[in-house]
Amino acid sequence: MFETLTQRLEQIFTNLRRRGKLTEQDVDAVMREVRLALLEADVHYSVVKDFVSRVRERAVGAEVSRALNPAQQVIKIVHEELIKTLGEPQWLNLTGPKPRALMLVGLQGSGKTTAAAKLARLLRSQGERVLLVAADPYRPAAVKQLQTLGEKVGVPVYYEEKVAPPLLCAKAYEHAQKGGYSVIIMDTAGRSQLDDALMAELKAITDKVSPADILLVVDSMIGQEALHVAQGFRQAVNLTGLIMTKMDGDSRGGAAISIRSVTGVPIKFLGTGEGIDALEVYDPSRLASRILGMGDVIGLIEKAQQAYDEKTAREQAEKMMSGRFTLEDFANQLRQVKKLGPLAQILEMLPGQLGQAAKMVDPKDAERQLKMTEAIINSMTREERLNPDILNASRRRRIARGSGTDVQDVNRLIKQFREAQKLFKTFQKTGGRGLPNLFG
Repeated sequence: MFETLTQRLEQIFTNLRRRGKLTEQDVDAVMREVRLALLEADVHYSVVKDFVSRVRERAVGAEVSRALNPAQQVIKIVHEELIKTLGEPQWLNLTGPKPRALMLVGLQGSGKTTAAAKLARLLRSQGERVLLVAADPYRPAAVKQLQTLGEKVGVPVYYEEKVAPPLLCAKAYEHAQKGGYSVIIMDTAGRSQLDDALMAELKAITDKVSPADILLVVDSMIGQEALHVAQGFRQAVNLTGLIMTKMDGDSRGGAAISIRSVTGVPIKFLGTGEGIDALEVYDPSRLASRILGMGDVIGLIEKAQQAYDEKTAREQAEKMMSGRFTLEDFANQLRQVKKLGPLAQILEMLPGQLGQAAKMVDPKDAERQLKMTEAIINSMTREERLNPDILNASRRRRIARGSGTDVQDVNRLIKQFREAQKLFKTFQKTGGRGLPNLFG
């Protein structure tokens, strides 16, 4: 989402690093560029004004003038002030007697039903007994959609036909109490716009159930309109948090930077893709690092921990380092990589020289290559994957036909695989000496 803003800021900071000492005029010139970059990214003007003012005040002060590397100090200040603008992270209110009720509200099309299922999956993975409540009887197929998603994440869905949403939520809460559930998530109805009927229904639900958290689901791609939506809902119900969806989109993304400052409501989660696991706990410091092009190593590690089985990963690593890994192992590695999510998201989380190198890669082309590689390996027999030495010309032609590729593509994959085997054998012998440091 922040690709354009990140590119602009990186260019500004690259020019800044070329200077030795910084004068007040240099700082003013940089702040003008930062201001324009933020406004073009659709960050609210009042937030931009306050942010630039805070950064400038610190950047022309003693902490920069006395620094050994003034440019780095200014970048550090921008990073710290961006974190402050993005707000403090806050977790859900899961204290008090069980079940705790979480109520999701939002306009139609914001991704509310999907967000409810994603949140249910996350809480279930943390040991909570979760019940989803289908409290949107108006949108065609809304109930069916939640039931399908609930089945996918292994969470039951409560619904009764011809029961008004306030009473339905009250009955679901009572059912959860008797059934020993610890959390209920109420997926309420949305509208195409803010209206009195929607707000009256939400108020009636809160009167019946008293939610521990009321989370507004906001489509981050609607720009500054997201601020008006948040303010409209806040006037009707006591919003305690936000879920920003579609953060993997190609919009300018300024709403995510502005919304906490303008509304005072904390962001709690970010929806980062269509996958049922594509929900991140909001972390301002990590988001600030990604916006400034510094990568997000912690986020990448967390993704890997969720996708990889530790024992299997350790066994595969040992095979790779000994040069004993096969195309069967290679296929398993590809399946694990796919679980991490879209390649474009993984690349933008890489730091240092790896991050710079990643910017030279076309994610779409890389995705195509991965799919082609997987298709070729899947067209082999298990014996061929375990022992590529038996891959003669006729076998390679059969594999090419089966995978919809050319024989040259099959030959290229086998060659790359052989080179990888040699590389890891060399790595084992030398202990990694002579290999480049990609993280510097």
